[in-house]
Amino acid sequence: MKPWGYLATLLWAVLVFVIAQAAAFAALYWWYGGDLKAVAAQPYGGVAVALVTLAANPIEIALLAGVAALARWDPVEYLGLVVPLSRDLNLALIWLVALIAGSDAVIYLTNQAIVPPFEIEAFQSARAAGWLPALAIGTVVAAPIGEEILFRGFLFRGWVRSARDAKVAIPVISIIFASLHVQYDIFGMLQILAVGLFLGWIRWRSGSTLLTILCHSVLNLESSVETAIKVAWFS
Repeated sequence: MKPWGYLATLLWAVLVFVIAQAAAFAALYWWYGGDLKAVAAQPYGGVAVALVTLAANPIEIALLAGVAALARWDPVEYLGLVVPLSRDLNLALIWLVALIAGSDAVIYLTNQAIVPPFEIEAFQSARAAGWLPALAIGTVVAAPIGEEILFRGFLFRGWVRSARDAKVAIPVISIIFASLHVQYDIFGMLQILAVGLFLGWIRWRSGSTLLTILCHSVLNLESSVETAIKVAWFS
């Protein structure tokens, strides 16, 4: 069985992403009673971020599974949702710790903010509205699963078919991944690009999107803990 072609993979990914985001926007519109000015006034409000994340990602995952099935594949196999070998798990966790430590060191040495302002805004507003658990689930669980299934699952399957493909596709997928994180500044996007390259390498080495989901979740958890510490002790 062959995966979707290069162009078809891109078109399906774009279509699924747009549908999922449109559904999340509809949920947001309904929640705020059609008052989009309230959303625009606080674009990174915790309630809005949690609602969009929790609405969009399950839809995206379900649609991608359906597209994989249309190619006559088992969606679990197509999207790389297989258990990694213990050696790949151990290697990924070692490099993940090194990535986190190196990233924080670069941030410190360049006098950048360890916690971006939008993360503080989302945390504080979610806490005030009683939505902090929903924001945590969206950030640490829903977003990593949805993003990894889209980028290291679906796009990777369609674009990476050999070692030669991987040398081009992994950087391209990482650039697309970083460019969608518009809430970050240029420095933050470069960090996301580095994360994307790391996750792409892990996906190539292990063959497991489950492993990249785990790594992504740990990264988001670490970021969330830093945000909580920043708000509680340094604000």
